[in-house]
Amino acid sequence: MGTLFVVATPIGNLNDISKRVLDVLNNCDFIAAEDTRNTIKILNHYGIKKSMTSYHKFNEKSKSNAIIQKIIEGNNVALVSDAGTPCISDPGYELVKLARKNKINVIGIPGPSAIITALSISGLDTSNFSFYGFLPTDNKRLKIKLEEMKNSDINTFVIYESPKRLLKLIETLNENFEDSLIFIASDLTKIHERGFFGKIIDVLEILKKDEKIEKGEYVVILQKEKKIYNEQKEEKLLSIEALLIDTIVKNNCTLKEAINLLQNNRKIKKKYIYSASLNLKKIFGK
Repeated sequence: MGTLFVVATPIGNLNDISKRVLDVLNNCDFIAAEDTRNTIKILNHYGIKKSMTSYHKFNEKSKSNAIIQKIIEGNNVALVSDAGTPCISDPGYELVKLARKNKINVIGIPGPSAIITALSISGLDTSNFSFYGFLPTDNKRLKIKLEEMKNSDINTFVIYESPKRLLKLIETLNENFEDSLIFIASDLTKIHERGFFGKIIDVLEILKKDEKIEKGEYVVILQKEKKIYNEQKEEKLLSIEALLIDTIVKNNCTLKEAINLLQNNRKIKKKYIYSASLNLKKIFGK
């Protein structure tokens, strides 16, 4: 039985490739590449001649079985994405999962990762973080994700974004995480690498004036402002009854109106709010 090698490749600068990566690419039987047109550039640069098969997000489920069969027959396969580490917002999960199920040896060949590279130079808190990849484009799913981030105990978030949608993303983050810090990395390890750091509103003003902003590849790192983090943390400690009372006082409204407000503005199930309102009626009377 052969081995599946999960191989990290450069995210921009070809000099970032390791000797071990070159050894694996030279000695494997074939390469499963996200886009053979991109991978051939690396192979040609280092004089490697190797047969390849295309393995991308549109065919990974249908092609995984055939690749696994080749490995079972004794072939060593190198899995590579267009850039960086496979399986991280890139194809590979289906193949690795199937390899594990078939008791195939899976070996990671470490190397460049846009996430880790951006975090290391961000100047933001990296003691813990969540990776969100590309956020949803439709408003409903995006709102759910943003609420999840607001309510999270994690303080730092890593997001990928396309150049055409970058400004819209930063505007959305500014609306939801006012006064928070942000770092935006553009074209990491490439000749025209750039970084933008500061409060979201300040970075947004810079981006709006940047004529080159719709070019490049972006990693966005958001560090939630501690006030937002502490407010969310404090709210978690409050009972729903307390939230209802707080809503009544702040909005000068009835209990019925507070129930509707809480239901619309919080991710709390209707049955829990209703139960809490009954408790309040018992305590204070109708």
